[in-house]
Amino acid sequence: MTTATDIASDLQLPSLPEVILRALDACHAGQSYRDISRIVSADTALVARLLALTSSALYHGSASSSSIEQALLRLGTRRFQTLLLTSALRQLMLEIGGNEWQQLRDFWRHSLTTALAAKTLATLTRYPDPDEAFLLGMIHNIGELIAIKTPCQERKQQLLSQQSDIAARLVSSWGLGPMAADAMRYQHALPGQLRDADHLVKVISLSTRLALSDATGIGAAATLFGLQEDLTRELNLKIGEEVASVADSLGVPLEEEYDASESKRRLNNRLIEHTVVRTALSLPTATPENLTGLVSEATGSLALVTGLPVLCFSHTGEDLVLRSGSCRHLPELCINPTSGRSALTTAFRTGQAALMVPSEPTVLDQQLMSLLGAPSLLAIPVRMNETPVGVYVLGVDEHSLSATRNLAELFVRELTDALVSASTDTLGSEQQMAHERLRRQVHEVSNPLTIIRQYLFQLRSRLDDASVQSDLNIIQEELDRAGNLLLQISQHTVDTEGNDTDLNTELSSLSRILQDSLFHDVDRALHLNLCAEDAHIQAQASSVRQVVLNLVRNAAESFENRPGTVTLRTTAPLFQNQRRWVELQISDTGPGIPDGLQRHLFEPVQSTKGDGHSGLGLSIVKQLIDDMEGIIACHTGPEGTTFRILLPAASYTYDKTD
Repeated sequence: MTTATDIASDLQLPSLPEVILRALDACHAGQSYRDISRIVSADTALVARLLALTSSALYHGSASSSSIEQALLRLGTRRFQTLLLTSALRQLMLEIGGNEWQQLRDFWRHSLTTALAAKTLATLTRYPDPDEAFLLGMIHNIGELIAIKTPCQERKQQLLSQQSDIAARLVSSWGLGPMAADAMRYQHALPGQLRDADHLVKVISLSTRLALSDATGIGAAATLFGLQEDLTRELNLKIGEEVASVADSLGVPLEEEYDASESKRRLNNRLIEHTVVRTALSLPTATPENLTGLVSEATGSLALVTGLPVLCFSHTGEDLVLRSGSCRHLPELCINPTSGRSALTTAFRTGQAALMVPSEPTVLDQQLMSLLGAPSLLAIPVRMNETPVGVYVLGVDEHSLSATRNLAELFVRELTDALVSASTDTLGSEQQMAHERLRRQVHEVSNPLTIIRQYLFQLRSRLDDASVQSDLNIIQEELDRAGNLLLQISQHTVDTEGNDTDLNTELSSLSRILQDSLFHDVDRALHLNLCAEDAHIQAQASSVRQVVLNLVRNAAESFENRPGTVTLRTTAPLFQNQRRWVELQISDTGPGIPDGLQRHLFEPVQSTKGDGHSGLGLSIVKQLIDDMEGIIACHTGPEGTTFRILLPAASYTYDKTD
């Protein structure tokens, strides 16, 4: 008999494909954690997976996450994107039928309604953490979600009857605390029994009743919190409108029949694109000599994506040779493709996908069916620049054929595109030398620009003619434009270094460019105060440069026509949360950040710096630091602004004995 203690804390549960797609789009677009958390919070399966990961040993038993945004920050963008992709992959493996999709949509609506009701009640009754209430509202009935993907009817009933205990056990395993677990455990207690219960327990219990929009919920609101009937009905109405708005933004129909086939197809395609890209990135450089080997190495990815047995034949000389496959024992098999009508040889000769002819299978067809353990075959040719490279052969049946053909053809198309791109975009030693020369040339060109600026400064003080001053302004603007172009060129040169960067060395190098481009005026200064200790960090130099350039450029532009100083300071080592960090402080003596912008500091906003500025600088900085698993904080006032950045030290290793 299944009990609550049998449920693993790291669950593999179904999500609405629309939510995963929207979250992937948000990650790809570089949206803020706040935006991404709004999407993730609308799906119980993603919330559960996120909580399970961030409470696991991977995070060294650190404090639990009481909100979805907090859990996302702890996980980081790249790890979360991996979580989304694995969730999408598992979605493919779950056998969910039409009726179960309807159940999943209805479950989703009820969970989101409960979560929004919990947050509204928490705010209305002054519970100190409304986000915690929302999170618990999303997972209060997780046992029902587990039941949806469970084929055994008897076990389904067991799960449904133990929902409260299942949710309580999972909440405890995720480290959300005893009161959160009690809120799950006593969610169905009678209102009269909850009058003197913990605040959070009452909020969750009432929100589950309000989500049902019946008279018992209205009565419970009066019993537990003294809420009048009119107010409770108004709350229900507003929550219903908000749920409808979220559903509309995701493309989830609430009233008509729910058909997930189109969204699932799009999610499958997205999964293949990411899988192929990752496969291509993990392969060695593509050259004409090793293309067949790379196609062979991608066999496992194709099997993973389709969930079907796969064989890979490479074009070697005049023959097709069996190179790899998902079968346990592969024979030595060499085929002459110039004749015969098997699916394999037909696909190779025509360059088109070929299905085995069921009525007249050739001997080779039958041999391959035996190897794959399948009733039929689908052969997909691989061609690069019209040159045949090989053929994938998949074991299919009549039920999987249509979907498999679309998936496999898309996989092969994306794989060949990725390999062609890899073979043409490789950076050889001569290109590396060229980029190094470019860096030196940028620095050399900056020197005469600095001299010209100094002469302009002297001319301005000597000439009183307004028309001449206007001409000098034009020259100054064009020089500044040239300096900014040089700065962009130096910023976009190709990086060849790895993920270990000496922060002090990088800042010293950057300061020379910044001095020439942004601090050429005599009343502006850039100071370096670099620590003597080891300042190597776990980050790419290109990311560090982009962060520093954005923040220093913002500081310099805030001075406008006033004098000012920017200081770059490093400190190492610094210990926080059982980790070793290197600290970077970027301080300026500018006027500070306006009050209206401080509340949305790291969100894309309209810039205050005039035309030519997108206002995206700080949101990009935040995203880059999140990707480096760093921390950024800001202090600003009339005396200036300081950004404090903590970056993981390259020498950091976690000591479990700490």
